[in-house]
Amino acid sequence: MFRYVHTNIIAKDAKKLIDFYKTVFRCKSINETRDLRGEWLDRLTALNEAHITGEHLVLPGYEEHYPTLEIFSYDMLEISINPLINRPGIAHMAFEVDDVEETLAEIIKAGGSTVGELVSASYPNGKETVFVYARDPEGNILELQSWR
Repeated sequence: MFRYVHTNIIAKDAKKLIDFYKTVFRCKSINETRDLRGEWLDRLTALNEAHITGEHLVLPGYEEHYPTLEIFSYDMLEISINPLINRPGIAHMAFEVDDVEETLAEIIKAGGSTVGELVSASYPNGKETVFVYARDPEGNILELQSWR
């Protein structure tokens, strides 16, 4: 069996980032909070005395327990560099929304920011979409899109 289960974000402040995704994207708690430590976690992460806390949130558009956005924090964090849209690796998470401008305003109000400009694009199949890239409060890149 193969099934997509979750995407993990390591947060500087897991509670704040969890609140952001619940508020802006209406992610819902599935009551799976984590407070993990132990020899098995040290072996899994290759870290000494690893300690993870956080929560699983079901992604919007899904009603069951999966897929989730897993937002965790470690007691000891490495210094990070801000994600860039063209940096190799996972670049962004995309959300389809009813109103891109309204959702972008919610992101900014909740502590996020913009990356580029809001644009419209026409596709050969006659569909048009509105796009924008934004950042959550910790700098992770988000794509908002609305199709017409």
